[in-house]
Amino acid sequence: MTSRLLMPVRARDAEALAREVPGSTRPTPVLDLEHPLVTELVARVLRESAARGAVTDRARLQVAHGILVTAVRPVYSVEDRRRVSRTLRLGRGSCSQRMAVLEAVARSLGVETRVRGLLVDGSFWYPRFPKLRAFVPEEVLLAWPEFRLDGAGGADGTDGGTGDAWVPIAELFTGLGPSAHGGGFTNSGAETLFEAVARTAVDWDAPVACAGSAPCDLSAHLRADLGRFSSRDELFDLHGQTLCRTARTLAEPVLGRWNAGAGDGGTRGVSCRSGRARGAWHRASPRCRRSTTLRVASLLRLAMPGTRRRSLIRPDRQDTP
Repeated sequence: MTSRLLMPVRARDAEALAREVPGSTRPTPVLDLEHPLVTELVARVLRESAARGAVTDRARLQVAHGILVTAVRPVYSVEDRRRVSRTLRLGRGSCSQRMAVLEAVARSLGVETRVRGLLVDGSFWYPRFPKLRAFVPEEVLLAWPEFRLDGAGGADGTDGGTGDAWVPIAELFTGLGPSAHGGGFTNSGAETLFEAVARTAVDWDAPVACAGSAPCDLSAHLRADLGRFSSRDELFDLHGQTLCRTARTLAEPVLGRWNAGAGDGGTRGVSCRSGRARGAWHRASPRCRRSTTLRVASLLRLAMPGTRRRSLIRPDRQDTP
């Protein structure tokens, strides 16, 4: 696995686990709620919620989740502190960045949010990078959102009772089980963690319902629980991001455009002008063929499982082993 020198030093606070942390609906540097792109997304969520008869906060967040699955392309971006508005403007984001967008929508709707800091073993991402394990971080810092829902309404959008309750993102779609929904999440193939929470149970705490070897139990991948924080900004202020700044600067130009869930081996959208012509290869452009980012992406692409040996620089020619 990657050297610890590429990762920030994190202090473990034993008291953080027992501390009760309030949530908030206020904007933060990451959750820039007042940006026009965020307010436009919230307006769309409200329109579609009204059309579908979604009247509870849980139901509206389910609608928002569905919109983000189709509107924001999954990539392996390593910039966890990216502003929500920038993620929306780019139209692509990692699981962490898309969860941040969902948090921003929730806060805009008056729903308090907070995050739980989880250190997940790097081996959890081995299925996606089988030939690049040496570059996978030893541990990945995951900001796992929680939403304070009134009555913790049911999965069908109905009121589930009285009183408020903190609901993790994996429980926004309750009543899910791996056996009835095509198996648990394995972090391989086209589905990412952000999409999986709407299809199957995902849990980091090994509950009785899925403890042991059941597919929904991801507790074996959890290295440490850092506790809860009033915002992801606070979590990253205290514990840093998964990679140090130098490593992020080097990795982001490639990983920030590398598709994580389209099922095409991560190639779509990796181009010299991906922002203008997503998926276009610009075959006739010598400048594109000389692109350092594209050359590195071509090499990394060969390490992905189940991909055709096709160069991103010369898509009309097959790469030789």
